[in-house]
Amino acid sequence: MVPADQGGGVMRADLLAEPTAGLDEALAAVDAFDRALTGGLLRPQPAQAAGLAELAGAVAGTPLAARVAEAADRAAAGAAGEDHLVALAAARTALLGSVHDALMTRVVEATGRPHDEEPAPAPGEQPAVNLLAAARSWLCDLARCGWRGIDHEVVSGAAQVVSAMLPDPALRRLATLLDGFAAELAACCPGATLDRVPERRWADLWSRATLLTVPGAAGTPVTSTVTGRLLPLGVDVQEHATAVQAQVHAVFEPADGGTPRLVRAGVSVPKPDTVVGAGLWQLLRPHLSLLAAVSEGRSMDLADMPVTAEGDLVWADGHARPGEPADAFATARVALPTATGTATAALDRHPARIAVPVFLEGYTAGQDDGTLTFTVAGHALAVDTDRVPAAGPLTPEAVAASGACIGLLRWDNGAYRVQPLAVETTVRKKAVAIHAGGWAGGTTDKAGVKAEKAATDAVAVLRERAGKLLRK
Repeated sequence: MVPADQGGGVMRADLLAEPTAGLDEALAAVDAFDRALTGGLLRPQPAQAAGLAELAGAVAGTPLAARVAEAADRAAAGAAGEDHLVALAAARTALLGSVHDALMTRVVEATGRPHDEEPAPAPGEQPAVNLLAAARSWLCDLARCGWRGIDHEVVSGAAQVVSAMLPDPALRRLATLLDGFAAELAACCPGATLDRVPERRWADLWSRATLLTVPGAAGTPVTSTVTGRLLPLGVDVQEHATAVQAQVHAVFEPADGGTPRLVRAGVSVPKPDTVVGAGLWQLLRPHLSLLAAVSEGRSMDLADMPVTAEGDLVWADGHARPGEPADAFATARVALPTATGTATAALDRHPARIAVPVFLEGYTAGQDDGTLTFTVAGHALAVDTDRVPAAGPLTPEAVAASGACIGLLRWDNGAYRVQPLAVETTVRKKAVAIHAGGWAGGTTDKAGVKAEKAATDAVAVLRERAGKLLRK
């Protein structure tokens, strides 16, 4: 929310609180199919058949209607072939895509910032059809077993497929998805002993992977080049036991004076589970010089930098150089309200993918059943402090005491939430800005220095051990 007297527009927080027509019904159909998938489609029970029918009914008015109805009937009889299961995955993906679109329409109305139209994928090289078929066969075996029926023998069937796919760049995206999915399933085997099944998550992974096995589904992103000034807003850090990703959200101002647009630049790297906290930046910095600019509060001057139609910069240091100092909050107040939002590729249309940069100030922080909220224009907006990374100086306490916030507007658990990227607050009677990515380029903060040193020691030990293994 940028006050009108500062040249900005006021975010309509009231629109975010209003119910969205058809949303609950679409998600109920998705949940019904997910429950059917949990029990497996080899010998479905009446409740599973009802779930399949509910999914088919939800797309009855679409071009998918006939194929999905047939697929649901065959699956309910325990006779679904691979094409039928692909059709069910497509129906589920289409429903979540419609949810994504409805939620984004509300975000556009609330922020007043337009979004680009959906980009069309460019045709790419046709990957090896036999490997796609092998991956699809394994995924269909999973669907027939169901999450309650998985065991190590079923899950291990992905290993050979992944090994064969990884050398092919055109298949690496699917191979990585299958590898991570199989590892997650293997850690939970046997499925019959699970106390709780992550139905939505595993069905998301299954349906996405299944559609990526269709030749031509994973089209090459449309890529162009841009020249101009990049003004960072903040860094979103996502950490797992064996990998970490940093994604910089920024406003790009074209050199030709065109309309500013929202863009992202990200880097993902594998990591040992002993490297945590501020130590993560040691793994990320060598791959993305932009992180130093974020930490120093500088802009970046880009020249012919590749960018996809979805707004993702294909970062190359040769196309960027450090620019003038640029305060993220000044960018949020002045440049963000006029920036055009990015488009979303068809297969990426999912509520979990919503992450829209917003600026809020003039709010009142409070608590609602243990959840921090910002009351904006009389409407409470939940704040997702669980997403604040340990790899930076930003803390939930600083967020709660803040008066202005740069964040990502997300949708989770049935409501919009703000993930803080940076806040303005008062420390010892002085106004300060605290950024989640404040340590990205290095730090003199005592806690950050300590974590960096611990990470340095851990990485040195691991490199020494790896060297000994290679020499043997």
